[in-house]
Amino acid sequence: MSSKGVKIGIMGGTFDPVHYGHLVTAEGARCEFGLDQVLFMPSGIPPHKTKKRVSSPEHRYMMTVLATLTNPHFEVSRIDIDREGISYTIDTLLILREQYGPTAELYFITGADAIFEIMNWKDADKLLKIAHFIAATRPGFSLEELPVKTQQWVDEHQDRFHVLKVPAMAISSTDIRERVRNGHSIRYLVPEPVDHYILRHGLYQD
Repeated sequence: MSSKGVKIGIMGGTFDPVHYGHLVTAEGARCEFGLDQVLFMPSGIPPHKTKKRVSSPEHRYMMTVLATLTNPHFEVSRIDIDREGISYTIDTLLILREQYGPTAELYFITGADAIFEIMNWKDADKLLKIAHFIAATRPGFSLEELPVKTQQWVDEHQDRFHVLKVPAMAISSTDIRERVRNGHSIRYLVPEPVDHYILRHGLYQD
């Protein structure tokens, strides 16, 4: 794919595990914003989860590959999991900007809850010069729900922020892990190959 004028979506996340909420969000963003491709970026060491138990990068990578196989517009990248140290969004975006060149438009897709904290992200202002941000949220959410200080900052960069309403946002990886731990079914919450992978490797069992 020529990088001239292309629109690339970047779906960052821990993906522990990847679930239908992630897939519906990525496909929704692709369609609504005319993205040519969506890159799923399983994080290496997430800066906000350094003290939490997270499945190995290889498990999370393989589950994401299995979940995205049937969509020709989806691709899974190893950039973050192969890079040493903590995975900061700014570092990922700088690598992708160099990879795709100055004419490509980058769209970072994240949950609306992350927008509440985005001012505290590393090099937040620089992030917005590199990429647009798509805030995936439940129907009815508005960026006006943000704290006043954050709202003012978002308003200053309003051409770089976009809201995407996603009904499946109620699905969460935390809930899925808890269901597995308690022996409950996660069928229809994750793609079937991911369900089988979790079972085969005994993930999320204490």
